[in-house]
Amino acid sequence: MQLTFLGVRGSTCAPGPQFVRYGGHTACVAVTARGGERPVLLLDAGTGIRAASAMLGGQPYRGSVLVSHLHWDHVQGLPFFAAGDREDARVTVHVPAQGGASGRDLLAQLMSPPGFPIEPEGLVGDWRFDAIDAGNSVVEGFGVTAVDVEHKGGRTFGYVLEEDGRRVAYVPDHAPAVGVSDELLAALQGVDVLVHDAQFLEWERPRARDYGHATVDDAVHLGERVGARRLVLFHHGPHREDDALDTMAQVVPTDLEVVTAREGMVLQV
Repeated sequence: MQLTFLGVRGSTCAPGPQFVRYGGHTACVAVTARGGERPVLLLDAGTGIRAASAMLGGQPYRGSVLVSHLHWDHVQGLPFFAAGDREDARVTVHVPAQGGASGRDLLAQLMSPPGFPIEPEGLVGDWRFDAIDAGNSVVEGFGVTAVDVEHKGGRTFGYVLEEDGRRVAYVPDHAPAVGVSDELLAALQGVDVLVHDAQFLEWERPRARDYGHATVDDAVHLGERVGARRLVLFHHGPHREDDALDTMAQVVPTDLEVVTAREGMVLQV
């Protein structure tokens, strides 16, 4: 499969000349199946999702969106996804089930007046909104495992995708210092790529604790613990400038292959 990183920031967009090389859009990763020409799966729907339209060459989006959780930076791009907001589009949005609410109603808490001019059903095309529980499923031909992870402010999933024996884990918001469950460790064991929250540095740990995020040390140590083949540092703090990100992958000595995510980066798995 192919991963295209369309938004790699956390919390809020980061515009300005000091954020150009790594990009300022919030979380979204496009997934293209082996042999495919266009993405059929999107991981999160931050502002980076707008760039997915350009990948489709004028075609409508026909696929799914796996939302890790419902914080603004992971869903705020959804109503601005042009390739999905058209009559011939087909989009299924999967969100973590919570509080007995439907997927539509969970999204409507963020997307409805007076906070936003339209509700979810105002999107054009064939849209479906599913509230899902942890477990295994097949989405757009990929094996998908959804696992609960520690993060403040609502239920949060990490996702593991599998295709032809290759496995990619997407864990964008996670506080390993609070705890890592046996279920999560089992799901991540031996993944080919671990895309993981690395919003803070170790000296910023008090802020990481307050916001429910990981430090780079946390990400590296988890990658080592599960035997990941490659770690991608993701969900960069909006205050983290390009020059600081240039050295992010060298912050913690490790034998892991560590890559710092940047907007437009493509990984073949």
